[in-house]
Amino acid sequence: MSNKTVRKILWDYLIITLGCVLYSISFTMFFDSNNLAMGGFTGLAQVLDHFIPAIPIGTAVFVMNVPLMIIGFKKEGFKLLFASFYAIFLTSVLIDGISYLYVFPPMDPLLACIFGSILLGISLGIMMLKSATTGGTELMARLIKYKIHSLSIGKVCLIIDVTVICIYALSFRMLESALYGIIAMYISSIAMDAVCYGSSNGKMAYIISEHNDGIMKDLLDLGFGVTVVNGKGGWTGDDKKILLCTVKKNKIAVIKSVVSKHDPERAFVIVCEAKEVFGEGFGDYSGIGL
Repeated sequence: MSNKTVRKILWDYLIITLGCVLYSISFTMFFDSNNLAMGGFTGLAQVLDHFIPAIPIGTAVFVMNVPLMIIGFKKEGFKLLFASFYAIFLTSVLIDGISYLYVFPPMDPLLACIFGSILLGISLGIMMLKSATTGGTELMARLIKYKIHSLSIGKVCLIIDVTVICIYALSFRMLESALYGIIAMYISSIAMDAVCYGSSNGKMAYIISEHNDGIMKDLLDLGFGVTVVNGKGGWTGDDKKILLCTVKKNKIAVIKSVVSKHDPERAFVIVCEAKEVFGEGFGDYSGIGL
């Protein structure tokens, strides 16, 4: 193994460690100290801790993940899941360690929900970039998909998380905390996507105009990439040239300005979200499998 490979592995695990620290802080500081519901195995551990306080939350999370990790190793291999095993172990230790050393005072639940979920999403995104997870919901979803191929991992994760939050609400008889938990799930998913896909997000514009040659020339002069797609009008049957241009979000106004300059009245423009864009001017192909 070369020194470069060793340095990369060490760097990856340093990033995963940072993600684990942020995850543990977000849970202990914002969720646990304010009795906010959390999805996945961490949420189940909160319920278990309520009925059996002798079992620390971090320890319970790790124990619940062990059977899934064993099955996962058999299905996907040790090498693929070792980063997740490391993240599960470290977050479990950190959650129990922080809880033992310091008890965070409660705060306004809305602030805890917002800032806790943002930090949670950032931590999960950081770990996802390095092919690591905190186990629980996502790992269970991946294993369930082996049996039920028609289900998407996202749908299974949502079902599991909502089920756990409902169990939390019934156990603690705190509907408000469960509702905050649902809001936190949504915000954390946005924050996680921002970390995983933020640098590769863009806008895609389809431009149909009688003045496409002039529009294309201006766009090329501005340094934008343009693809010409041959099309046909459904009503007239006339051949059409469709310009396809993908840009950073803050550049879409420039495209609108160019189109307006050449064809302010008859141009037809469709602007779509491009969740992931790779290649020149955008992100590279590392992490494309996320």
